Amino acid sequence: MQTLSEENYLKVVYHLDKQGLKKITPTAISEALNNNPASVVDMIKKLGDKKMLQYDKTKGVKLTEKGKNIAISVVRKHRLWEAFLLEKLGYGWDEVHEIAEQLEHVQNPELADRLDKYLGFPQYDPHGDPIPKANGETALTYKTLLAEIPEGKNCRVVAVKDTSPSFLQYLKKLDIGIGTKISIIEKIPFDNSIVIIAGKNLKTTVSKIFAENLLVHE
Repeated sequence: MQTLSEENYLKVVYHLDKQGLKKITPTAISEALNNNPASVVDMIKKLGDKKMLQYDKTKGVKLTEKGKNIAISVVRKHRLWEAFLLEKLGYGWDEVHEIAEQLEHVQNPELADRLDKYLGFPQYDPHGDPIPKANGETALTYKTLLAEIPEGKNCRVVAVKDTSPSFLQYLKKLDIGIGTKISIIEKIPFDNSIVIIAGKNLKTTVSKIFAENLLVHE
């Protein structure tokens, strides 16, 4: 049975792969976990010995089939718990991530399936991330950023890249959530900020960083 720390490493490699990183290096893992590079190298070796990872200096770090199954299980539980906490216990979308980080490591083999069924088999978590099924299949992952939508176009919020409480609270303040329609009124070349109308017909100017952390669908 793998430890909590081992599961977190496998989960990070899974996320980096899903982000399209062509070569997952120990440095990338270290930055994602905010861990000491030396300890990351030690863990990669440990997980390699357990047949959960493969590491080659030219190809980078890759999950084995065993490691991938564990990572998918952890990610699945995390996102299901987020949905449960929001829908059934009334937590805000800025609160669920931290709690789910703890609950994702419960290793009862039936728990995720029962939770999935109880929630009605949701496809996405509260932040718009697809929830993996037991076989690893997921719904469509949205990749278009608000920053990429042309001036004069309309779009709908489908996910957030930044799930930090500060960003989610800011979105809540602007009355922006999953499903909110946004109209691009003006794009300002000077600093790449964008004038939008969103929420309760609120006209506001958002920064480039904001626009690069909101995923939308036209």
